[in-house]
This record gives sequence, C-alpha cells and structure tokens, in this order.
Amino acid sequence: MMIKTSSFLRFLLPVAVLALAACGETPTESLASFEETLQTQLIQASPGDVIEVPTGVHEISRSLSLTVPGVTIRGAGMDQSVLSFRNQIQGAEGLLVTADDFVIEDLAIEDTVGDALKINNGNNVVIRRVRTEWTNGPDPENGAYGIYPVQSRNILIDGSIAIGAADAGIYVGQSSQIIVRNSRAEYNVAGIEIENSTFADVYDNVATNNTGGILVFDLPNLEVQGGQATRIFNNLVESNNTANFAPAGAIVGNVPAGTGLLVLANDNIEVFENRFAGNNSVNIMVYSFVLGGRTIDDPNYDPYPEQIHIHDNVFEGGGTLPAHTLLAAWHEQTGENSADIVWGGLTKEGASVENLICLGENAGQSFMNLNGGSDPSQVSTDLSPHRCSLPRLAPVELETPGD
Repeated sequence: MMIKTSSFLRFLLPVAVLALAACGETPTESLASFEETLQTQLIQASPGDVIEVPTGVHEISRSLSLTVPGVTIRGAGMDQSVLSFRNQIQGAEGLLVTADDFVIEDLAIEDTVGDALKINNGNNVVIRRVRTEWTNGPDPENGAYGIYPVQSRNILIDGSIAIGAADAGIYVGQSSQIIVRNSRAEYNVAGIEIENSTFADVYDNVATNNTGGILVFDLPNLEVQGGQATRIFNNLVESNNTANFAPAGAIVGNVPAGTGLLVLANDNIEVFENRFAGNNSVNIMVYSFVLGGRTIDDPNYDPYPEQIHIHDNVFEGGGTLPAHTLLAAWHEQTGENSADIVWGGLTKEGASVENLICLGENAGQSFMNLNGGSDPSQVSTDLSPHRCSLPRLAPVELETPGD
C-alpha cells in the first residue's frame, strides 16, 4: 500500500511543504527539511493549532512527539499523506503524543522501528482515517503496535486501518470510555485488542488475516486492573489464520493462529450480531489466565472471566485446525472440529457456573466446555447450563464525541 511519489510530484513537494513551513521560511526550502519543520511545528504548537501534512511520501528519520493539548494533525488522506519511517535511525515510536484533546486524521504512518502512533495519558483522543502499516508484511522485526492509546480516556478510533503489527494493530490498553468503529485490522498478530480497559464499544470493524482477530484481555502486573464492560458487535471476524509472528517473549505470542475472538480474564462482556467465518482454530474462545497451568504473582489480579454474554452471532465454518493446546488434544482424540464457542471451564473456588457464560435463551450454536483440563474425555458439549441471558450493556458515550 506504500505510495510511490512520481517525479512530477517530487518537483511539486517543496511548494507543498510551505503549508507546514513556519513564518519567514522561503520557497527555496528543500524537501530534506520537511522532518525538521514538522517537528518544530509540533514543539512550538499552541492549543487550537491545526498542523497540515501535505500530499506526498515524507521521509522521517527520528521519532516525532507532541506534548501540547488541543492540537490537530491533518493530512490529505491515508493514502495521500504518508509519514514514512523506513529509514528511521532514532526513537522508539513514529509519533508519540502525551497531550489531551488531540485529533489526528487522514494520514498514514509507515514502517516505524517501534510503535507507529502511541498516545500516552491522553484525554479526549480522536484518531480518524489513519493508516499504520509495515509494508514488508508480517515480520517479527516490525513494530509492536500500530494505533496505540494507553492509560487514556475518551478515545475514538474511526475509519482507520492497521496492518502488519508484531503485537496488535489497533490496541487500547489501561484506558476507559473507548469506541473503535468502522476500521480494518489485517495481517497483525492481534487485529484489535482491548486490554485492562473498561467501557469499550468495538463495532462495524473488519478483522481478517490476523493471527487473532479481536482480543479482550485482562493481564496481571499492570497498573490498571479490572477490565470489564466491553461490547463487541456488528463486526466481521474472518479468516484470521496468519501464523503467529510475535517476537519471543511477547504474551501475544501465545495466541494460536486461527483465533477469531479471544476473551481472557475479563468480565461483563457482550458479543452480539457479529459474523465469524473461517477462523481455523476457533471462532470464539473464553478462558481464564490460569488455564493450562499459568501461575500468578499479582494479588490484585482476578484471572477468571465472568458474566460473558454471547448471543445472536453468525458462524460460518472455522474450527477445522484447532491450534490451542487443549483444542488440539480434543481434535487428535476425537477427530472433531472446535465448536463455535469454547469455554475453558475454570471458575473461582465455590463459584456457580450459572450466568458465567450465557449464550441466549434459545442458544443453538455448537459449544464446548473444556472443564479446565487436558483430558478430552472431560469435555462437555452440554448447552443447557448456558441457555440464559444477562442484562444488556449500555452503549459507550464519549464525553467529547469527536463527530
């Protein structure tokens, strides 16, 4: 998807750069100074400023940063205005933003050494029609995250694209009041990931050709705990069968190729009116962090998913090549495919199974309860304890909608 700038456009770019030039700079400014000019604008910005990125492929060699609130960065389109970091020599990110009331729209960030677009501790963040991409395809040497707000609040990600991240394409972590919509995640390890966060709506997206399509995680040993209240709806989660290319040691490296939706140790999740198709390992899997023998050294961490409401989804194929260890054991012994919905089956000591996993009063999709063990003979396919409903979760309403 990388834009090739024609010789004619390269002739015009010095003129286009004037849209970014500070007052007093001359028309003879060379293309080589674009990076310096942009970083200067970011440093000297005032609240309310709009920084325009003109059409073209702009070579950036060092990380860009913004710490001023109330700034908008605007390009001419995600396939027209490209910040290319293919020759990056310094910095851990492409663009790092630590500011409130931030808007970025209509541009692309390509081939960063580390994360492409990181927003840290930001309130009221709008990411609209932004593409992050590693143009060499899936590679463990790619940056970890594409679009990456963390420890932030009131986040809108709309109409964006993330391709090739070695961890997650669209990731929101340790944050609250989140909307991810109308976006596409492809050829990442995790397509869309909501981690240790609360009150998130993920809808009208396409997650395809990732290792795992959509992940809702709660992990230990992070500053913010207690992920809950995420709605996943009206998404297409299809053919997420790319081999896991996460670098060694990354937790996402444990996600089996062929996973549609994975809910791990999160509570109060509603999954409805999605289409799951052709995810070879499993379309939906819900389980505890300790399934398979993991240990925990965080006393504040709750590893068990509870109040998971999955209803009114469409399932087409999938489950033909189970890759999770326990699913693979089941498949080898029985020759059967994974069910549409698989639950790990582990619960808190003394907890009732009732209302932990509800699949609707008239649930009819295939279901497996692994009962927490590696013995395929203990697997249950009984739907009756899960023919129940939970209260519908309320829509997320952002304090600053960004529309």
